[in-house]
Amino acid sequence: MSDFDTLLEKARVFHGDVCPGIVMGTRMTMAGMRELGMNPMEKNRDLIVYVEIDRCATDAIQAITGVTLGHRTLKHRDYGKFAATFVDSSSKNAVRIAAIPKKREQEQDFQAIAQSLATIPESELFTIQKVTVNIPDEDLPGLPTHSEFCSTCGEQILDSREVNTNGIIKCKNCANGSYYVVTE
Repeated sequence: MSDFDTLLEKARVFHGDVCPGIVMGTRMTMAGMRELGMNPMEKNRDLIVYVEIDRCATDAIQAITGVTLGHRTLKHRDYGKFAATFVDSSSKNAVRIAAIPKKREQEQDFQAIAQSLATIPESELFTIQKVTVNIPDEDLPGLPTHSEFCSTCGEQILDSREVNTNGIIKCKNCANGSYYVVTE
């Protein structure tokens, strides 16, 4: 079994099936880690990954690398792009892998697309760019570096995520509006 097949299987088990996004995420991970000189078959504690989409590719990246939101090694930037930036926190080297947009046949089924994506040359599938990522201390793995309390709801806000308006501290929900509405 090839490394690709092994990693694809790891992503499949985590995600539940193989779809085009799982194939793309597997190939993105392999490219990103290769560019950083890391082995995707091994856990690397220095790896931080910024994903730009909340779709299947992110599951593949997480399954293969072991990065997670809880460990603060997986960062989500909601840009709606099939792209991810792989960062070696010890060397500060970083590489962004982005899908090259292609118009796909609408009548093709997911399995046919996934099989095609597994064999397309990497140079036709992705752009690979060396980039610089400035990771603030409050975004690094480890214990919270800063804590405040919202003056409106009283909830604790960690890691400098508060909004300070003329000395009045609020959480983002109270300052900007929330995604939820309290019903009771």
